[in-house]
Amino acid sequence: MSLQKFLPFLTWLPNYPKNNLRGDLVAGLTVGVMLVPQGMAYAMLAGMPPIYGLYAATIPLVIYALLGTSRQLAVGPVAMISLLTATAVSTMAEASTADYISLVITLTFMVGMIQFALGVFRLGFMVNFLSHPVISGFTSAAAIVIALSQLKHLLGIKMPRGEHVHEILAGAWQHIGETHWLTLGIGLGAIALIQLLKKWKPAFPGSLVVVAAGIVLVWGLRLHEQGVKIVGEVPSGLPALSAPILDWPTLQKLLPIALAIALVGFMESIAVAKAMQARHRDYKLNANQELIALGLANVGGSFFSSFPVTGGFSRTAVNDQAGARTGLASLISAGLVVVTLLLLTPLFKFLPNAVLAAVIMVAVYGLIDYKEAKHLWHSNRSDFVLWMVTFIATLFIGIEQGIGLGVILSLALVIYRTTRPHIAVLGRVPGTFFYRNVERFSNLEQRPDVLIVRFDAQLYFANVSYFLDAINELAAQKGDALRSLIINAESINNLDSSGVHALEELLVQYQQQGVAVRFVSVKGPVRDAMARAGLIEKIGEENFFLSNQQAVDACDSVHSDQREHLAKYALQTNEL
Repeated sequence: MSLQKFLPFLTWLPNYPKNNLRGDLVAGLTVGVMLVPQGMAYAMLAGMPPIYGLYAATIPLVIYALLGTSRQLAVGPVAMISLLTATAVSTMAEASTADYISLVITLTFMVGMIQFALGVFRLGFMVNFLSHPVISGFTSAAAIVIALSQLKHLLGIKMPRGEHVHEILAGAWQHIGETHWLTLGIGLGAIALIQLLKKWKPAFPGSLVVVAAGIVLVWGLRLHEQGVKIVGEVPSGLPALSAPILDWPTLQKLLPIALAIALVGFMESIAVAKAMQARHRDYKLNANQELIALGLANVGGSFFSSFPVTGGFSRTAVNDQAGARTGLASLISAGLVVVTLLLLTPLFKFLPNAVLAAVIMVAVYGLIDYKEAKHLWHSNRSDFVLWMVTFIATLFIGIEQGIGLGVILSLALVIYRTTRPHIAVLGRVPGTFFYRNVERFSNLEQRPDVLIVRFDAQLYFANVSYFLDAINELAAQKGDALRSLIINAESINNLDSSGVHALEELLVQYQQQGVAVRFVSVKGPVRDAMARAGLIEKIGEENFFLSNQQAVDACDSVHSDQREHLAKYALQTNEL
């Protein structure tokens, strides 16, 4: 087996094209410049000291760049995962304390191990349980919660910590009279400037410009002496190597949120990675290898004081726009962060918290996907309900509960749809041998003595009762005139033992009523299941046909030899 499959960097690094260097260098420096303020801001959002955001932007980036299959994906701290981290760990310890930091590092290790295990055992399909409406509703609500959680920094007030939107708004309203207007002015100015710079040039590192401007403003005018809260002393140097603390009671408490972060983080990452791969098409994306790469990035990061990371939408878009062609861009970004840790951290002492809050608010604004809700309202009402339930639950019940409820509802909807699949009554298009759904086409010909039914799903234990009830209801509408029941099986891909018993029950019931039961277009796997159960003999080979028209013709007085010939031909044809 090729070593390149497990070490993807071997496909691009040994024979690195020199013409890629300029694009990778520019992209790496650009994203690295973005990572510094964003990393510090997201660390604050996660309840960690700002320096930990820079720690999370070093080792994980290097590991993913070497092991990931996406060449444009920018891995690092992101708002959603930071909020999930704070939501879970804040109930176990006070933010920024030694115990809190220890719990977050342990959580990072657990997230990484879950993702790594899912990748090794090729279980990436599990993210399919997070349907698009659930993810969209969850991220939209979480973005609002993230933005509102920064009100205390934007307004310069003290607020009780709240996980729900109504609690945050109530806390802000209670303390609105304590607003520090200078802090608010700095925050609003930072938001406006970031938006203007983004509109002027999307790839321009507007966040860094705003951070620099905020530092100079506070330092030059001594605004911290007038009540503007600042980051304060930021330690220099690289994070020390240390192992996460693993004890069973802690692991048990963190396991649910670790699983949620692992799945949500991978979903966010693989979505943007697929979008990038579709733009370039000069490499292949491997979902399970992506899980392994993200998992090891988090595991490795946990030994160097990182909190959970994943691929981010905004930085990946900038990375691609700036010209990234290989993982070297991420290595350069990590190198720039390392230089910042070694030489530049003293410059961030006078950075206002309001500016970091502005960086977060602008970053999460794009996650509010109201357009998707509008689209679902017009295109699929059941998915719209799923979106709304997840959205409202995340806002008012909690982040974890919101996505958990969304997953449960998604599974419930899947079960409902498979137990009550589509059933069509077919009629003949006049002057042809084609048959179509009578509810979708007008003027179709239907014989009073023939009922043709197409069942559009596998026939298994969960839907056999619905199948039988639907057939009986449609047959009852025909009344005593019914002489032939034709089951079009072209959409039935599988038949389990319960399905076999249901067909046998149907056969006996209608034969006793003098109604012939015939089958059309039975597929190979279904025919094999019927043969193993001895059902073909009970139905009779002469009652299997290639087309609806053959089955209808058999209802008339057809010569017995001709019917037998048609039936044998149908059973011997591989197309069935």
